Amino acid sequence: VIESFVNPENKEEISPFTNVILQESQRMTTLLSEIVRSLTELELGLRGALTMSGDMEAIMNSIYLDKVPRSWVKLAYPSERPLGSWSNNLQNRILQIQDWFADPTITPHCTWLSGLFNPSAFLTAINQTTARQQQLPLENFIIATEVLKKKEEDITEPSRDGAYISGLFMEGARWDFQAAIIAESKPKEMICQMPVINCKAIIAKDADSANLFHCPVYKTQRRANTFVFSATLRSKAPPEKWILAGASLLLDAI
Repeated sequence: VIESFVNPENKEEISPFTNVILQESQRMTTLLSEIVRSLTELELGLRGALTMSGDMEAIMNSIYLDKVPRSWVKLAYPSERPLGSWSNNLQNRILQIQDWFADPTITPHCTWLSGLFNPSAFLTAINQTTARQQQLPLENFIIATEVLKKKEEDITEPSRDGAYISGLFMEGARWDFQAAIIAESKPKEMICQMPVINCKAIIAKDADSANLFHCPVYKTQRRANTFVFSATLRSKAPPEKWILAGASLLLDAI
């Protein structure tokens, strides 16, 4: 299927979202190939069919300690999960790719953004699609977000002006589902799961920052260099309140 899209004889232009799923599929295939190769090699080593190497011992020790082997980490996505939880998460990522790849030309009604190797590419695809439709330069657009009062299972059709995403968590604050604004965390509540978010491309110069907090979105709880983009969240309090609270959105939380 991949070859049918990348074949030079295929004259039909690949859409930005189709390009995203093709890249995701290729990266997942590379990761799974390494997992199968290394585990097969380890099994042969344990049986005595191969001499145990340093790499084999490293993988065996990682599995014993419930850690993701380094050779897998190099090909995978940022994650702070132990191996057991990481494996379950990997299976869910595979399912999303399989469902989407059943027809790569159709974007899912709601995309689990956390399940992508490169979530920034998906957001760029939103900008690219709108730029093509309006015949304007890509650099004119930025991503704006609207938090819905819906969960993923409530979404029955795609967004009309962007793309629905799910799988985000808030840390340092919480999302008031009824009031549809960012609010202070409840006692002993460290993380709050977010409803579905509509991401759409808007012209940067027309962006309105009134009563909005530009919330940073990171891939993991470690944050560091895993920044993805800034989500615009409705707020009654000034942005400084949430900056001091360290409020952020996370694509993955343990």
